[in-house]
Amino acid sequence: MKMKISAELAQEINDQINKELFSEYYYLSMAAYLESENLPGFANFFVVQAQEEHFHAMKFYQYLNERGARVHLEAIEKPKSDFESALEVFELAYEHEVFVSELINKLMDIAISDKDHASKGFLQWFVDEQVEEESSMEGYINHLNRIGDNSYGILMLDKELAGRVFTPPATTQN
Repeated sequence: MKMKISAELAQEINDQINKELFSEYYYLSMAAYLESENLPGFANFFVVQAQEEHFHAMKFYQYLNERGARVHLEAIEKPKSDFESALEVFELAYEHEVFVSELINKLMDIAISDKDHASKGFLQWFVDEQVEEESSMEGYINHLNRIGDNSYGILMLDKELAGRVFTPPATTQN
């Protein structure tokens, strides 16, 4: 099958698959820390976040296959596993989401340069998703800063986060 995507964009999307799988691994590491701190709701938040990252990786995986490009999986980097607090976890998650946004924007820049309208349409979903991801992490950082050391506030937020579930979009089409 003829590749319907530039070699450069295909390589960058392969790299993005690795980054999304690393994100999944990173968020599972955060969940493990939070579970060890007896914050099961916070842990649940990051387990769900990991499920979302896996979904993102598979969207990229399927897209490369649909465009006739070959998926090449690489080793996944070991994530940080020791944290100081739930606040630090969310701050690092926010920083990570900003980094992922930069990667998605780079993919979009290549698609624009290639005049690859199909890839631009596909990537727009991720651009929009990253706005939501950054906003969500930033919101929880703000909540945690307001709560401070108030253990009642932490327990209330833990209970709220326990209710989060992963719901894939109704359609998985690009």
